[in-house]
Amino acid sequence: MPNRFQPWHLPERILTPPGRPLVMGILNATPDSFSDGGRHATVDAAIQHGKQMAAEGADIIDVGGESTRPYSEPVDTETEIQRVLPVIETLSKELQIPISIDTSKSAVAERAIAAGATILNDVTGLEGDAAMPMLAKQTDVAVCAMHMRGNPQTMQDDPRYDDVVAEITDYLRRRRDALLDAGLRLERLCLDPGVGFGKTHQHNWELVQRAEAFQDLDCPILIGHSRKGFIKKLVGEGIADRDAGTLAVTLAMAAKGISVVRVHEVRRTVAALDVFARMCV
Repeated sequence: MPNRFQPWHLPERILTPPGRPLVMGILNATPDSFSDGGRHATVDAAIQHGKQMAAEGADIIDVGGESTRPYSEPVDTETEIQRVLPVIETLSKELQIPISIDTSKSAVAERAIAAGATILNDVTGLEGDAAMPMLAKQTDVAVCAMHMRGNPQTMQDDPRYDDVVAEITDYLRRRRDALLDAGLRLERLCLDPGVGFGKTHQHNWELVQRAEAFQDLDCPILIGHSRKGFIKKLVGEGIADRDAGTLAVTLAMAAKGISVVRVHEVRRTVAALDVFARMCV
């Protein structure tokens, strides 16, 4: 079994996976995210949920103010800032774990980083906004660059690949190298193959089944599979069923040496991964 969990260097700390993947808790401060839209749409509700996930053992809290589910409608910059900024300001002061900003807009990222975010998680691989690579370089934040074919409004319109794993590995390698050429540091980078973003259900299964292939990129790899449609189609509509299916994939990702998993259900994920780590001692 591979044991290649890679550390991720943030501005003031190094996140070292404790014998299992780091757990990134999803905090959707939006009314329309696919799984929990509206549940944490108020500032107070979002803050409380962030604190709860931290108490449950999350290693990172990922705050987003714009849904990127298939066919979601984009929001303007000011709306996104209003949704995420007070949440990040509070959580970064009150929690001991790093806060990530999930955005593809440099204006949002800049404000979020000033408010205390130390990770930039961009579903466009820092390609959607030309100013994003320079911002990442200047602020020296950690970066997660993801693969997405098209955008949320078009990505599920008949996506096709000859070999989805090989093609996405090639994209992530080229994107990594472009970001290094732009002045970012290798130890700051994490790469995400973008499960559910411009892929069919079969593509998503191939990505997780062959996830060890991404280890050759020499960066921490993040997998964001939580509650997504390829799992729902197999196990059913209910959240409990989707969480059970998500946990099964999470443990498979741990066995493949994936460094970060991005999930909605933190408590059970941490418990299962702690058992996994103990089994592998």
